[in-house]
Amino acid sequence: MKNKYSLKFFIIMLLLESALINYTYAQWQKVNYGCYIKAIEISGTNIFVGTFNDGIFISTNNGNNWSAINNGLTNTDVEALRSFGIYLFAGTRAGGIFRSSNNGINWSEVNTGITRKHILSFVSYGSNIFAGADGALYLSTDNGISWNSRENGLTNKIVNTIAIISPNIFAGTYGGVFLSTNNGASWTAVNNGLTRTIIYALAVSGNKLFAGTFGGGVFLTTNNGSNWIGVNNGLTDKNVYSLAISGSNIFAGTGSGVFLSTNNGNNWNKIKITKDYISSLAISEPNIFAGSWGKFYLSTDNGTNWMDISNGLIYNWVYSFAVSGTNILVGRWKGGVMLSSDFGNHWRTVNNGLGNTDVLSLTDYGTDLFVGTYGGGVYRTTNYGENWIITGLTNADVRTFAVVGSNIFAGTADNGVYRTTNKGTSWNTVNTGLTNKYVNALALIGSYIFAGTVGGGVFVSTNLGTNWIATNSGLTNTDVYALTVIGTNIFAATSGGGIFLSTNYGSSWQAVNSGLNNKIVYAFAVYGTNLFAGTWGGGIFLSRNNGSSWQEVNTGLDFKYVLSLTLFGDTVYAGTGGDGIYKRPVSEMVTSTTSANELPTKFKLYQNYPNPFNTSTKINFEIPQNSFVQIKIYNLLGKEVATLVNERKNAGRYEIDFDGSNLSSGIYIYKMKAGEFCISKKLLLLK
Repeated sequence: MKNKYSLKFFIIMLLLESALINYTYAQWQKVNYGCYIKAIEISGTNIFVGTFNDGIFISTNNGNNWSAINNGLTNTDVEALRSFGIYLFAGTRAGGIFRSSNNGINWSEVNTGITRKHILSFVSYGSNIFAGADGALYLSTDNGISWNSRENGLTNKIVNTIAIISPNIFAGTYGGVFLSTNNGASWTAVNNGLTRTIIYALAVSGNKLFAGTFGGGVFLTTNNGSNWIGVNNGLTDKNVYSLAISGSNIFAGTGSGVFLSTNNGNNWNKIKITKDYISSLAISEPNIFAGSWGKFYLSTDNGTNWMDISNGLIYNWVYSFAVSGTNILVGRWKGGVMLSSDFGNHWRTVNNGLGNTDVLSLTDYGTDLFVGTYGGGVYRTTNYGENWIITGLTNADVRTFAVVGSNIFAGTADNGVYRTTNKGTSWNTVNTGLTNKYVNALALIGSYIFAGTVGGGVFVSTNLGTNWIATNSGLTNTDVYALTVIGTNIFAATSGGGIFLSTNYGSSWQAVNSGLNNKIVYAFAVYGTNLFAGTWGGGIFLSRNNGSSWQEVNTGLDFKYVLSLTLFGDTVYAGTGGDGIYKRPVSEMVTSTTSANELPTKFKLYQNYPNPFNTSTKINFEIPQNSFVQIKIYNLLGKEVATLVNERKNAGRYEIDFDGSNLSSGIYIYKMKAGEFCISKKLLLLK
């Protein structure tokens, strides 16, 4: 009997644990897309910060203001910084070493002798500067003009950190600590007592050397590494990524914040900072700086209190998204474009050639991507942002895009709508009848193009923008910031009036705000018949019934000022005006089984029917996410004979008709492309 009740209790506890786990993760999750602060260097009144993705920043006023200093820095994944005389050195992830003689205003590559260009660490000693790399250790005696390998005896060459206790040099690696007593000419492992040998940080206090390890916490040696002892009492997180020392105070940056010891590591206390992963620490008394993923902190009272000084350093204003194949891209104010190929887990900046990094809008056109900037016009890339080129539309404030066949439309502030039919080589204004030219939003229903303006409401064109007509009956707020479509229903998001719905192509509108307690609406996203709305200050709302009612879906959304929304697969991504990106699975918010399962799970192109056919046949296809779709017909010589679909479509199932009455009998190929998905099938026309 006792065993029976024990088993029941165990099962109940498992169920409770499962419920708690599900509850914990049924919420919005912050996406760590922002610049990961890997390196901090302080030189006089200058604070330099090296980041992944966004290069190097400088502050001359204790972090109150920041400026990017990347001129000449061809690789902006910065892992190490070191001030040395009049020079500042930067170690990058793939570009090797760069040097500046004017506080970062200009950078030059200094890689003579460098064969391993993933640079992890620097230290200077007399007239020497050492550079640790992923696979090497280098020494320069001429201010970085040339470098020589110093690896004899270094059995592990992933050199994360280097420290000096004169005349000894210590290298912390993935294989423990190594000691050189002859300026790096040879190295000896000094790991006695080290129970963990992945070394991320070394710090010196007199004759004491502290080592921060992955999984083992902090170790101390007082005899140049002959013996190490663990000093971890109170250190609850033993993944130590950074160390800094000020007098008798030792600070340890861990995966869950900062710890402080005032007695050589014998005891540690968690100090008041967020639970962020602290990747870097630096001290310029009385200031302590801590770098994290997306945040930079300052303490002026020995770590008792911390201030977030990230403003201007982290590009957290996300104005736009684009989804192309397996890639998701974000457009940021001041930060340009970032790309993720693994559902937002990892990001990289893709700004090469992008002359204006104030990005307001993004769209895809097949495998091409277009960026609209604030005052800099439109840029185009054919390789997912590896290179951008300016198009024929320059010096414009581009707020939105729409694609209809081979036509790309750009909505601008003050200049109305532009159209290109040659992928941006040239643009022409199409503004006849558009009495308000501040165009914030564009949307499509078949041959209808809708333009949402600030102050002028909604306009519609049925002839590719040649003429526009105002369609504002019932639209009591005419500041329109977003438009979207579900079937033949069009929704307009306004600043102050909430959301309006038209079921008759804009001829009349009605407010649909029941449950929407914040009426400043800036963004939409559509998942089947489910509509998400992003508001300024109220977070995100969901309607399952064409706006008749709304419910708040903000659990876990710490920052409720939403500028942009998109669907990528079955996940909603939200871009905010100050706190980066959040994401959440649709299934957590759409509880109806029918609603959750109504969208396809993969791209499909079906065989046409009937087949063979006499002049007319139907083609069905499915797309699991919003995509730019092309379906074209080719003869057996490869000549294109018809275009059936050439536009962006919401996720869903579609049926189209193909009329082959003007073609000869024979076999034809129909091909579907959507992002990186491409498939072809044959059809047989018999007359």
